[in-house]
Amino acid sequence: MKDPIPRDGLRPGFWKRPLNTLTPREWEALCDGCGKCCLNKLEDADTGQVFFTRIACRLLDDETCRCGQYEERKRFVPECVVLTPKTIAKVAYWMPSTCAYRLRHEGRPLYDWHPLISGRAESVHEAGESIRGWTLPEYEIPEEDWEDHIIEDL
Repeated sequence: MKDPIPRDGLRPGFWKRPLNTLTPREWEALCDGCGKCCLNKLEDADTGQVFFTRIACRLLDDETCRCGQYEERKRFVPECVVLTPKTIAKVAYWMPSTCAYRLRHEGRPLYDWHPLISGRAESVHEAGESIRGWTLPEYEIPEEDWEDHIIEDL
């Protein structure tokens, strides 16, 4: 059964355009819905290397891989980074390597499983590229134990 992606008001192939030319709706539609950016990360102060953990932001819905309070996320999680065409250059290094925003910032194409390419929102989950069902809520794991939950490959 096809799970179509609504494309009303979106320019054909908009994701191939420079990020700073996207409309706000196109920018939001670029997200593949994997949820990886909502995983808590640890950064080595000496090397700058970023390590993803399986510890999810308290607002992340583990089944939908979406923020439960997206429009008000900064109110609940002040440290949440609001990704925009202006901020992507500063934060791309800690975005997942499969992230559409990072890929396009780096001039690379989207993967075939990306919903904009496949035409189906579920394709990211079917390809095993989302965090659906395997995260731990941050309120259950003390921050000093986050190192124990580092993900090797993401």
